[in-house]
Amino acid sequence: MRRFALALLLLTMPAHAEERFLVVASTTSTQDSGLFDYLLPLFGAKTGIEVRVVAKGTGQAIKLARNGDADVLLVHDRAAEEAFVAEGYGLARRAVMHNDFVIVGPAADPARIEGLSDAVAALQAIAGSKSAFASRGDDSGTHKAEQRLWAAAGVDAKAASGTWYNETGSGMGQTLNTAVGLGAYALADRGSWAAFANKGDFALLVEGDPRLANPYGVIMVNPARFPHVHAAEAQAFVDWLLGPEGQGAIAAFRIEGRQVFFPDSQ
Repeated sequence: MRRFALALLLLTMPAHAEERFLVVASTTSTQDSGLFDYLLPLFGAKTGIEVRVVAKGTGQAIKLARNGDADVLLVHDRAAEEAFVAEGYGLARRAVMHNDFVIVGPAADPARIEGLSDAVAALQAIAGSKSAFASRGDDSGTHKAEQRLWAAAGVDAKAASGTWYNETGSGMGQTLNTAVGLGAYALADRGSWAAFANKGDFALLVEGDPRLANPYGVIMVNPARFPHVHAAEAQAFVDWLLGPEGQGAIAAFRIEGRQVFFPDSQ
């Protein structure tokens, strides 16, 4: 009798709702800056959907999405993002926010670049003085931006690898730690630099060049190509991020009282 009553109870209990979640492949800058820690609880409270972030360099994040191992891509290399969409891996790229890159370095400033607003001139001075420079060297959005700047400066930094030019193959936080340890200059996104706790005597030395602009795009992975994509959850996240609540939350995020990301959705 007791077994019958227990079975009847189990049959009449309401079924638990299926867990709703999505996977976002994104950059170390959105993770290291603390932006996701701020945004995702707001989205979760609104929708009940859990967001699981895989934070890699942009190149690695795009590879994850190309393999169908993510539902949404949020990165910062527009050319690569547009290629991802053109090749059918993702739906439309939407501008979500921007910040900018800065060049940081030791207080001694051996290349004498402090106060410059010309990033190309700053890199030429670093290369000319053979001052130590720490590069991510990891195919990330930051690394690709750095490569574009070296090309504009007419400097083959790769040829100097292992001398004054040091490739870490690491994320932004680890690269900044390496830079501090070596007394080396580095290119960083403003959000990661603001959140970086191990600054020592390092300072922001170069900023304000339009070539240091750093736009981020969000792309839903194509469910026609990858039927297992959590399409409804992904669409809800993209819509929220681009809508008034998400854009307002991006604008409201602060590091030490300063806004470091600026919403771009129209």
